[in-house]
Amino acid sequence: MLVHPARVRSLSENAPRRGPVVYWMSREQRAEDNWGLLHAAGLARQDDAPLLVLFALVPTYPGATWRHYDFLLRGLSETEAALRARNIPFFLVPGDPTTTVPQFLARVGAGTCVTDFDPLRLKQHWKGAVSAAFAGALCEVDGHNVVPCLTASPRRDYAAATLRPKIHRRLAEFLEPFPELPAFAAANLDDCDPVDWIDAAGTVRPDPALETVPPVADVPPGPAAARAALDDFVANRLPGYATGRNDPNAGAVSGLSPYFHFGQLAPQRAALNVLAAKGRAPADADAYLEELIIRRELADNYCCYTPDYDRFSALPDWAQKTLAAHADDPRPYLYAQDAFETAATHSALWNAAQRQLVRAGRIHGYMRMYWAKKILEWSASPAEAIRIGLTLNDRYALDGRDPNGVVGVLWSVGGLHDRPWANRAVFGQVRYMNERGCRRKFDVDAYIARHR
Repeated sequence: MLVHPARVRSLSENAPRRGPVVYWMSREQRAEDNWGLLHAAGLARQDDAPLLVLFALVPTYPGATWRHYDFLLRGLSETEAALRARNIPFFLVPGDPTTTVPQFLARVGAGTCVTDFDPLRLKQHWKGAVSAAFAGALCEVDGHNVVPCLTASPRRDYAAATLRPKIHRRLAEFLEPFPELPAFAAANLDDCDPVDWIDAAGTVRPDPALETVPPVADVPPGPAAARAALDDFVANRLPGYATGRNDPNAGAVSGLSPYFHFGQLAPQRAALNVLAAKGRAPADADAYLEELIIRRELADNYCCYTPDYDRFSALPDWAQKTLAAHADDPRPYLYAQDAFETAATHSALWNAAQRQLVRAGRIHGYMRMYWAKKILEWSASPAEAIRIGLTLNDRYALDGRDPNGVVGVLWSVGGLHDRPWANRAVFGQVRYMNERGCRRKFDVDAYIARHR
């Protein structure tokens, strides 16, 4: 099946050549509900060509730990099995994608390569290098956003209020059921052995400083676990989501962000399933869809149109000015990154949030706002607070190194997608949070006790 043309963007001027169609899997690591894979399958069937799936495994991905590699590799092994059940071979190639992907495409005589949309700089760099080296056609498919990022808006949007109407105007056009991935002839698997996943794990070389971050035992990876987690959320926690989502003790959140980040679950699948259950909990479904579609796709919009998206210079002008004006304000406490990382601050609440992040691989959304804002209040500068917040989030969160994490930190520290508030020390006009406010929202002592 060829997907909606607005999801597809050509990354080279080359015409397709005769030869296999290669789907270079990257952001969307699943066999089902995958528009990029469906597009590649449609091209292969249209041209009566073989379909191959490639994943380029970077042995030392910046910021990635054993926690992340374990989740990725175990999920990919399940995806490989699902692909082989449809007679689609899966190739795992370790190394720098700027060289290994063009070499693979040349070795198999590929005529067309299809890959995933991703707004982050490193992924854009990879695709630029492959485009320059590959003689065939290269295109990307946005299978991560319900309304494709480049279609939703041609520019960086100031806030959710400006992007929301643009998405809603096109939502019915793109929020469509997924077709089934077709099966190919058994000969498609000839001479294509299964991946040796033990050997693949042996090629991974995380930064030695990050090797001590272990996998998270209670978040099973893979598309099957992702679908089970979605079903559990819709059945048991969607009712009450609108009122319970800001209470870290309520257990009302979906817990799906690791599966979205690793592409083991399509956000569009989550949207379709929540919409199907909307009759039971209309306000809760609307609240979740606002987070899933508008807020999440706002993060992609920001990173896509902001080259310096993870730096102080990317903050709104008003935020840069107000934070600069208060840069020399005395801090009530001043901590280096090590003190934050080891949960060694004076605040039992902040330390509990950091311990939740380190142990559970995620931090409740409300607590992440408080967590990041206190890093601003207790760091030497706003730029240093952004660096520390992103480093710790990327290191420990299963959904780290993601546009949502970038926006979460920069919203908290620098007013991104927010507005000016009352002026105060250190924060200037950036929205302020404190422990008293948390105590009005939820049982702080119970949260601290759970994360001792």
